[in-house]
This record gives sequence, C-alpha cells and structure tokens, in this order.
Amino acid sequence: MLGIDKKDRNLLVVVAVLALAAPFILNPFPAGSELAQFNAGYPDLMQRFVIFGIFAIGFNILFGLTGYLSFGHAAFLGVGSYSAVWMFKLLSMNVLPAIILSVIVAGLFSLLIGFVSLRRSGIYFSILTLAFAQMSFNLAYSVLTPITNGETGLQLTLNDPRVLGSSATADGSIPVTNLFGLEMRSTYEMEVGAWLFQFNAGYYLCAFIMLAAFYLAMRIFRSPFGMMLRAIKTNQTRLNYTGLNSRPYTLAAFVISGMYAGLAGGLMASMDPLAGAERMQWTASGEVVLMTILGGAGTMLGPVLGAGFIKYFENIFSKINDSVLHGWFAFLPDGMENALVTIVHPFVGKGWHLTLGLLFMAVVIFLPGGLIEGGQRIAKMFKKKKGSSSDDDSEHSPKQAPHVAE
Repeated sequence: MLGIDKKDRNLLVVVAVLALAAPFILNPFPAGSELAQFNAGYPDLMQRFVIFGIFAIGFNILFGLTGYLSFGHAAFLGVGSYSAVWMFKLLSMNVLPAIILSVIVAGLFSLLIGFVSLRRSGIYFSILTLAFAQMSFNLAYSVLTPITNGETGLQLTLNDPRVLGSSATADGSIPVTNLFGLEMRSTYEMEVGAWLFQFNAGYYLCAFIMLAAFYLAMRIFRSPFGMMLRAIKTNQTRLNYTGLNSRPYTLAAFVISGMYAGLAGGLMASMDPLAGAERMQWTASGEVVLMTILGGAGTMLGPVLGAGFIKYFENIFSKINDSVLHGWFAFLPDGMENALVTIVHPFVGKGWHLTLGLLFMAVVIFLPGGLIEGGQRIAKMFKKKKGSSSDDDSEHSPKQAPHVAE
C-alpha cells in the first residue's frame, strides 16, 4: 500500500495522528493555570513545528543519507520566502501558486550552488555552502534592494499590482493569504472545560504538506536511489572505483534538499507574507543542523522531533521571565525564592540558548543517535521488563501432569 512496507506505513500513520491531533496534544494544561505557560497548541507555534520539520526532513536527505554537511541551507529557505511574497504581490493571494514558485526557484538556485559546491567534499564542501549562503544574505540585505527591500524586508503593500486579485479589501486593508477563499489565519476555537483548543486553517495546510513531504522522503529512503546515497556516505572513494559516477546522485540529493527548504520558506511566507534577509543567515543554517543531529540524523522521524524540540524551547522557554519564576516559587520563603530565581534565571528567558546548548551536549555525549536513540532505548527497557515478568510467571505457574493414555 502506497509503495511502503507495514513498518513504514505504521510510522506514517503515527505521524499523521500526531499532526492532526496536535491542538489537543500540545495543550495538556488548563488555560488559566500556572502550567499553561508550557502549552504549545496555538497556531503560530504549531505552524513553526511543521514548517521547520519540512526544512529538517529535506536537510536529512542530504546530510543523513549522503553525509554531506551543508552550512548554507538557509539560503534556499530565504529564496523560497522571497519568491512566495513576490507571487503574492504580482499574481494573487492564493498560497498554492506561491508555494509552487518557491519550490521551483529554490530548486534552480540549489542546482547552481550544488553544481559548484559539490566539486569538493568534506569540510571544503561545508565552507563553500556557507560562503554561498553569506553571499546570498549580503546580496539580499544591501545589493538587491529593489528585489528584496533590503533590511526592511519584502512585504505586501496597498500599491501591489495584483493581477488575479484586488490590491485592497473593501475596508482599505491588505488582503490576507488564502487557499481558494479559505483564509490561512481563520481559526476555530473550542472550549472544553478549562481548556481552549484552536484549529487553524494555515496549520492544517502545513500539516498536510508536511505529511506529503514525509511520505516522499520515506520513498526516497527506501528506493535504489536512497541506497546509492547510503553507499556514497559509507565510502564514496570505493564506489567511484567500481566505475559509478557519484556526482549526479549527490547533486540530485542537494537539489531535492534545497527544494524542501524552498517549500518551507514558501509556507513561512504563506502564513506570514513577509520575507527578510535574516532567514538566510548562517545561524538559520546552523539551526537546521542542530535539529537534524538532535533528533537523529539518517532516521525518518528524528529531524521532525528535533525541529519541534528546538522550536518549543525557542518559543516557550524564552518567554519565562523573572516575574513568571517568582510566581512559581512564591510558596517559598523570600530568601529561598530569590535564590532559586537567581539560579534559574540564566537558563530561561534570553538565556534559553544556554539550556538548549547543555541539552544538545548531553544528547551528543549520551545519545549519539539523537532523540530517536533515546526512544529506542526506553522501548528496549520496557521489552526487557515485560520479558522478565513473563518468564517469572512461567516459572511460578503450576506444571500440569502428563496425560497417560488408558
């Protein structure tokens, strides 16, 4: 079914259930409670989870399968965002043409960069991609200002010559992005007791596209093309000695990965029609590397988990300030309360990077396979406990006397 085996099909079903039920899963605490700070079931954050999951899935095809570490993938994310915003300005506010254009332009741009960068491998390839990304950032920031609007960023205006849509609504505001009339910002709210669940149209569009991207990556992983990429990662020199030219395969993997990044950039612009040069900085490229390694490079689900993990820390832990900490420790004596706030303060708020760095170090040291390896170890522990308990039951069960025929 769908060209995948039972194990992969079950994994796809699990990812689909998690994505579709995210408004419930990410809102475990009542809206008015102190722990509501840790809820992540609001549209903006859920959109970021799946969009950066797509970004990480594409990067994993290049890094996890082929072993080529790129430090410049944010360039394709930025190019995809700029392409989508220009489509909104010139054609219509329908997100479908914008997403398609972002994938095509990012694919062409990655073909150009990959053709040059893949002449080298190892650290030289990584430095080349970083150089191209920084050149792209500087071009977008200062040189190509008629196209990118420089440091202000490219955004919609009331003077946009939109061909298949109006430049302004009846009340004089800028039209919103939509999918054949369904606005991306439209949100249905459901109150269940003290809980508030939000179902956003833009999130579910991103979620369905993420599922399609996940399925496509799964097919690539299990295909002969994916096996060739694994062979390149294992020993490219030995593969070349067999007479096979590995460069077309690595270039194809680079372009596919760049198109995934362009798709993520197009979705970001579709949810919030703004494109800035900061999306092309080296820090954004480093972030997707962290997502992939943290979740588990070379695995299917790992990059998605890593993307969600980092974006959760970025959006939730960065909002915890001293007033929130004082509220948590208010039941303690004043001296102890202030001491605990002083101790925890460097690890939250603006210091959330420190906590993330410590967690990343712990994962690299104790779980080289990322969060996926941690989940596998926990599953093995439960299997061992279940097996030992079943053995104990069999030892203590009464033995039946053998049946003797009359």
